[in-house]
Amino acid sequence: MARAKAPTATSRDPVTRYARAIVSGRVLAGPHVRAACQRHLDDLAQGEARGLRFDVKAAERALGFFTQVLHLNGGEFEGKPFELLPWQQFIIGSLFGWMGSDGTRRFRTAYIETAKGSGKSPLAAGIGLYGLMADGEPRAEVYAGATKKDQAMVLFRDAVAMVDHSPALSARITKSGQGLNVWNLAWVSRGSFFRPIASDDGQSGPRPHISLLDEVHEHKDGYVVEILKAGQKGRRQPLMVMITNSGTDKRSVCWAYHDHSAKVAAGQVMDDAFFAYVCALDEGDDPLRDERCWEKANPSLEAGIPGMRYLREQVAAARNIPSKESLVRRLNFCQWTEAESPWIAGHVWFDCLDAHWPGIEALRGRSGVAGLDLSSTQDLTALVVAMDPTPEDPYTRLLPFFWLPGDDLHHKGDRDRVPYVAWRDAGYLEALPGRAVNKLAVLRRLVEVCEQFDIRAVAYDRWRIEDFKALLEQEGASLPLVPFGQGFKDMAPAVDEYERLLLDGQIRHGGNPVMTWCMANAVVVTDPAGNRKVAKERATGRVDGAVAAVMAIGRSLVDGRGEGPSVYEARGLLTF
Repeated sequence: MARAKAPTATSRDPVTRYARAIVSGRVLAGPHVRAACQRHLDDLAQGEARGLRFDVKAAERALGFFTQVLHLNGGEFEGKPFELLPWQQFIIGSLFGWMGSDGTRRFRTAYIETAKGSGKSPLAAGIGLYGLMADGEPRAEVYAGATKKDQAMVLFRDAVAMVDHSPALSARITKSGQGLNVWNLAWVSRGSFFRPIASDDGQSGPRPHISLLDEVHEHKDGYVVEILKAGQKGRRQPLMVMITNSGTDKRSVCWAYHDHSAKVAAGQVMDDAFFAYVCALDEGDDPLRDERCWEKANPSLEAGIPGMRYLREQVAAARNIPSKESLVRRLNFCQWTEAESPWIAGHVWFDCLDAHWPGIEALRGRSGVAGLDLSSTQDLTALVVAMDPTPEDPYTRLLPFFWLPGDDLHHKGDRDRVPYVAWRDAGYLEALPGRAVNKLAVLRRLVEVCEQFDIRAVAYDRWRIEDFKALLEQEGASLPLVPFGQGFKDMAPAVDEYERLLLDGQIRHGGNPVMTWCMANAVVVTDPAGNRKVAKERATGRVDGAVAAVMAIGRSLVDGRGEGPSVYEARGLLTF
């Protein structure tokens, strides 16, 4: 079959012009945006065989609505015409210019992921107003959706402000509510409306023509997505637009759409009704060390949005405050992270890796303390020994041990998205027979460890210790067990000291991948007094190894290692 001739990239077709600039490398973009632009060019050439057609006039009409009717709001942009940037032109022109074999719009779902401050919310609000006023849909229903009403109102208020600034819209649209409490925009003569909707407001039965979902990475489940999708079935050419920053949970609905977007753009999955514009860095890019990659995640950067000064301030904060690094990478540079706000940056942990780790036998007889984090029946149990520095070896060395129930280990690995089986086979964790953790096997191994090393104390969480102590008594064994409080008062000095040792490079570890995974997942929370502790409930993966290490370091502070009063004594916090 002869290839369809692609339209000429003239000023009337900024969509194709942008795609060509990206694919040729004249404009910098990440891998998924490059793939999306290549997809556009490929469909221009080959899409006719699937009934696809790019209508330049339809795209031009939608683009004209933004520039001729809409005005921006907020700060320096207050009241200015909505002059679309090239990446925004590509999105709007694609959504409203591509047609399917039945003559209606091709795309029914759009997923847009860019860095914070790129202008996603005003763009989505403009799409909603176009669907309300210019799309020719009888009794159009347009919704700004989120899991909570407050979040839905953020995007909706952009739409309200655009109506206020536009004489053409304000003359036709009736607002319900006053000021910041406007809750509905209605084109009464056409029976159409635009309003916010959330999973917590109890509204049912929507029949959306246009659905706009904000901050999809904050959605705990797919409820809002599904209820709006279900209502689209009676519409001739509905459109759902999802906008978001990058997230933390790869088991979330947001990651599912992110992953699908990447595969569709790359041609790995055929979904002609799905549009994807996903900003991302290339493998090997490090935004904390190289500014040249910033534009890949911030497509408005050339126009000064959000601005180099702002991004440099964010990067400086990420470099100086380890707990901020993940947030900056996620919000400002579209890097999905494994925890909401990881406590220790990856480079800090790996800077403490000993490439010539001496091994357990070489450490035999060395003194130290340990932290034991006993799991519930099916979870990870961790023991971390913190070896004291010596004159010959001036580092605190961490020696971790991990246990899991061995039954169904493949399933556990799939659930937690880590290679438990490979870790077991390599000796990084012990998979004990059965469906529950064999505490007797853990106890016996702990006794062996205490015999191999001069362990002064084994700090433990009181919550799960009684059964363990009963087993210890049955075995007639003796261990230097000491309780360690899990609240802010007891954990804060240990967290501070562990962080200090890592940042100063005074810790060495052997690169156990289970321990590395636990450290990557570790999240700290802070009380009003500034005390910190590791929060298991906030992490997206196991953190037991990190908690055990903190307890071990905390106990070493109590001992003082002959260096005078301990930190706990100095603070009056010696409660365990």
